[in-house]
Amino acid sequence: MNSKVLDASIDIAKSSFKKDGTAQGVAKQRMIETLAKPENRVINDPYAENFTQGSGFLKLIGHKTLVWITKKIVPGFHEHMVSRTKFIDDLVKDSVNGGTEQYVILGAGYDTRAHRLDLRNATKVFEVDQADVQKRKRSMLPKELSNLENITYVDVDFNHQSLKDRLLEAGFDQSKSTVFTLEGVSQYVTKKALEKTIKDLSELSQKANAIFYISYVNDLIHKNPKACFGKGYLNPEKKIDLILKGVAKVGEPWISLYKEKEIEKMLFKYGFSLRDNKTLSDLNSLYFSPVGRELDENQIFNLEHSAVAEKLVIVS
Repeated sequence: MNSKVLDASIDIAKSSFKKDGTAQGVAKQRMIETLAKPENRVINDPYAENFTQGSGFLKLIGHKTLVWITKKIVPGFHEHMVSRTKFIDDLVKDSVNGGTEQYVILGAGYDTRAHRLDLRNATKVFEVDQADVQKRKRSMLPKELSNLENITYVDVDFNHQSLKDRLLEAGFDQSKSTVFTLEGVSQYVTKKALEKTIKDLSELSQKANAIFYISYVNDLIHKNPKACFGKGYLNPEKKIDLILKGVAKVGEPWISLYKEKEIEKMLFKYGFSLRDNKTLSDLNSLYFSPVGRELDENQIFNLEHSAVAEKLVIVS
């Protein structure tokens, strides 16, 4: 590959975090995966390019080269982001197909599941985020999208407003079963704020069953970095340092890290039972093997966990 193209690609990778922070970075990984041939890709997000700077240039480079570049910088990062997306996609689709009536996307950012997943028309979707983020997102989306009538945008100022109150004001129905997702957020907020969120979700789910997805970063990144990667992964400490400096540079530092038992205990305190906890190690063969892209152990990136909990209401 031409060195000038490589340098330009890396510059774009860096610039994608200069505006809209990590939300755009996540959308960029979805776009890169969408560039793969249909038979080789894990997810498909036709709207991700709307939130990605330099999307036209990225298309010219192509999926294979962009994934190769990412592996040179942080092996497994792209696959982790893609597997997290796929895991949540499947959870939401299975929940809705199983009869779940509401879907609440917490910290929605540039999430496009309300548009790209084939959800039942009766499913009510609530996208929760700050007002300015929602305004920016809606200005970037195509004018004609599916399921627009089923989406309610709920803006919340978490410093002065209650999540529970804002959702109820927006029409959240406590008598209907709900799937809640909190993707890529817990590391950016205080543990107190996360616990308050889980408490609100518990109170919203007193009359109907609920499923809650949460991703969290393992606190071993500082105590035992090697434990957060596959066997033989090169320079894990340097990769963690690179990531931490990157998110801090865009003003979104990681401030909360968790143990698995800590998350489980917090969920249990508010009536949620942890039923699943996955990393790329678990999802690698499930998602990438069928498309001929399974990673070797020395490329496994396990910093972040995908946890699923449920709260069941017993009807007497």
